[in-house]
Amino acid sequence: MTDMSNKEQAVEILQDLGLKEYEARSFVALSRRQQGTAKDISESSSVPRTRVYDAVRVLEAQGLVETQQSNPKQFRAVSPDEAVDILRQQYKEKIEAFAEALSGIDPVTDDTSQSLNYDVWTLSSGTAIASRTQQLIKGAESELILVVGHPSVFTDGLADRLQQATTEGTQVVIGTVSEELAEEIATSVSDVEVFVSGLDWLAHPPTEDDDTEISRLLLVDGEAFLVSTFLPDAAGGRNDEKAVFGRGFDNGFVAIARRIFSTGLLQQFSPETTASEQD
Repeated sequence: MTDMSNKEQAVEILQDLGLKEYEARSFVALSRRQQGTAKDISESSSVPRTRVYDAVRVLEAQGLVETQQSNPKQFRAVSPDEAVDILRQQYKEKIEAFAEALSGIDPVTDDTSQSLNYDVWTLSSGTAIASRTQQLIKGAESELILVVGHPSVFTDGLADRLQQATTEGTQVVIGTVSEELAEEIATSVSDVEVFVSGLDWLAHPPTEDDDTEISRLLLVDGEAFLVSTFLPDAAGGRNDEKAVFGRGFDNGFVAIARRIFSTGLLQQFSPETTASEQD
């Protein structure tokens, strides 16, 4: 990655975190030098000199920039580590405020609210799918079965969540599409049962013109099921990941999932687990 692309990426991320463009550009310009005047900042950031002072004033109020009362004034950015800590704390406070405000909103009840748990829903963002996966694991009460269909699915965050589930007494069974991935998971998460899936179609599409691959299958407490798919990219990663999610023991989508797991996935594994998945 070139220096210019690093600068532009830093500016873009700072804007995503709430800074305005001139503020972000001024901070990045200052972070590249020990200190500088408004003129220095303007020349290296393409921010009009008359706007630098406003930008720096905001940055100073957030603790990201320090000012030396000289003539002309000198400014310097805090260290990268300190900037990250400040922004992380600000972001955390905003998220906590958002969560509090959202939880305080009175729900609207209508005639359809009672049947929502028996519907099937779709998710179209890899981030949202990963988040829903972790939330389902977090809410498991007795057992969960996860099949990892692609190595990129098994992240540190997922490993931590699975480990927490086992610590809280949840029976965790993990299937994979390869011995290598099974060994990696068994090494990363203790007290879980790991095996290679017996469902060949997880790793091998049924037809040559079908490029869709399975990312993950997750069944929680026999009543919540999520399956995600993706299109592989040239580098072996995942593109355009989508998921389908359903909840409810008598939900037809979930019932089919239970039978897939019990008849085709766990036969070679645990009789007790297999029995618990039967209708």
